[in-house]
Amino acid sequence: MTTAVSAGATVLVVDDERPLAGVIASYLAKAGFSTLQAHTGPDAVAQARLHDPDVILLDLGLPELDGIEVCRQVRTFSECYILVLTARGDEVDRLIGLSVGADDYLVKPVSNRELVARVQAVLRRPRRSVAAQTEPQRVVGALRIDPGAREVWVAGQPVALTRTEFDILDVISAQPRIALSRRQIIDSVWDAAWVGDEHVVDVHVANLRHKLDDDPAAPRYITTIRGVGYRLGRG
Repeated sequence: MTTAVSAGATVLVVDDERPLAGVIASYLAKAGFSTLQAHTGPDAVAQARLHDPDVILLDLGLPELDGIEVCRQVRTFSECYILVLTARGDEVDRLIGLSVGADDYLVKPVSNRELVARVQAVLRRPRRSVAAQTEPQRVVGALRIDPGAREVWVAGQPVALTRTEFDILDVISAQPRIALSRRQIIDSVWDAAWVGDEHVVDVHVANLRHKLDDDPAAPRYITTIRGVGYRLGRG
């Protein structure tokens, strides 16, 4: 049955195993999504550029151009949601995938039901309200955040963040000095129904810190609260 979440959304399924890609695409179509398929890295980039899908379901083990490079290239022109599929135990691939702009990952083998649920979860991510778009800029030291324009500067220099990185920074900066747990961040950025490894937040925060030139051992902006989560502000 088509849901409000899936109606009108397009998913690009990228996997070099054509029968598997076909099965996944068919299952997504039954859930109400429009689907496209690509089976090589270059084809995935070309289709993403041509069709501007809402979500890319991206296997990392692709011929000609691997999934990491596909993700890197797609991020130069698209802010679509990217969910990477990695082999069981390939933690390095997952971390690299998130570092180049993927929003989430799933570990293979994964059921079609879970695939659909995770695609629906990213599409349910909250949209900015009109009130949020008119919020004043937030300033912490040399860090300046414009919630409405979704822009960030450090010492007057613009910082390019992925959609997920900005959303996490937006959530923690909206309540400065308040420690938020990983689950609270996930509920705000993804969806309360999201199920997966909550440490995905840690990877995105690490990427954020790198881009903000924020040393976790002596943080200027994002502070780790041991046993709890993260907050904006030092001390």
